[in-house]
Amino acid sequence: MNPNLARLQTYPFEKLRTLFAGIEAPADLKPIRLSIGEPQHPTPGFIRQTLADNLGGLSSYPATAGSDALRSAIAHWLERRYGLPKIDPVGQVIPVSGTREALFAFAQCVVDGSRPNAKVLCPNPFYQIYEGTALLANAEPVFINNLAENDFGSDFSAIDDATWRDIQLVYVCSPGNPTGRLLKLDEWKTLFELSDRHGFVIAADECYSEIYFDDDAKPIGGLEAAWRLGRTDFRNVVMFSSLSKRSNVPGMRSGFVAGDARILKDFLLYRTYHGCALGPAVQAASIVAWNDEEHVVENRLLYRDKFARITPMLAPYLPVSLPDAGFYYWVRTPLPDTEFARRLQAEYNVTVLPGSFLAREAHGVNPGAGFVRIALVADPHECVEAAERIIDFCKNL
Repeated sequence: MNPNLARLQTYPFEKLRTLFAGIEAPADLKPIRLSIGEPQHPTPGFIRQTLADNLGGLSSYPATAGSDALRSAIAHWLERRYGLPKIDPVGQVIPVSGTREALFAFAQCVVDGSRPNAKVLCPNPFYQIYEGTALLANAEPVFINNLAENDFGSDFSAIDDATWRDIQLVYVCSPGNPTGRLLKLDEWKTLFELSDRHGFVIAADECYSEIYFDDDAKPIGGLEAAWRLGRTDFRNVVMFSSLSKRSNVPGMRSGFVAGDARILKDFLLYRTYHGCALGPAVQAASIVAWNDEEHVVENRLLYRDKFARITPMLAPYLPVSLPDAGFYYWVRTPLPDTEFARRLQAEYNVTVLPGSFLAREAHGVNPGAGFVRIALVADPHECVEAAERIIDFCKNL
């Protein structure tokens, strides 16, 4: 067996099950899960209907590169959403079966694990796929702590030149999971300059990009930042996006990667062996989803309404604040995060995720310790009920 498998940590939700072992939550309280970032809003009917109408495609093997129509729909969406010029749907776009799969596969393709001291840089706290794929690519994950005193940003200047020389791949997540923080244009500029100096590739995880609170301050994407800073070839930048959060179709497993054509040419070659092509019915449903913005606006309004209602409810009892974007609160707890989550589950049947499960100890600290991630993914009524239970819990501490 690959010896690096032994280095993989238990996934956060497995840790949560262990933490909750032996708990018998109150039977009279309906369970409310605010722990997992799984959208619970209804899938738009036109997407479901298109999926059903195209089941005849099940009799055909799909192309790894996806259909011309799907790649064109994605390219046009990128142009509309980020104000980009003509995106080449053949050379600069590849459909993928969800960002999780693609984020993992990408490191296996671009990291040369035979090089001494191969390293992959990850934010901390982070989406655990970044760490796992680094280890299985025979690279060492390097963590850059996202701390409250630094507005949960990544201080790239804290990485010394010797470490930068070994870094082959940098994962960034904007809007951030779990902090909801956005990378600003000057931070993208710093990262691009470091990439030019040291030659690493940037993987920009942007699957929360369409859940934001200000139409005049939409999240900047990696390709948009590159274009605005004169990097018109998107060199060394590949973005990852998905329909899961945007269109409430996490079970469809549909997303894309886009960016540097030189890198994507090799990634497509890798994927022809990797074997993760979207089925024709999923491709057809994805096309209509990427071509429609009305359902995305409605979805965004649902999240805005929930945050507008719940933030003032919780604020007197927990230090909650509106994230830059996304659907998470990243909130400091009055108890150790694991104790807060366990007691809230045991006493009020509300599930939240301890922040320490989403981070690693690095530079002498676990930056997730003392925080919980609260995902406002349930319907508005359930979210309000959960908030009321959390308030009662805090009052009785």
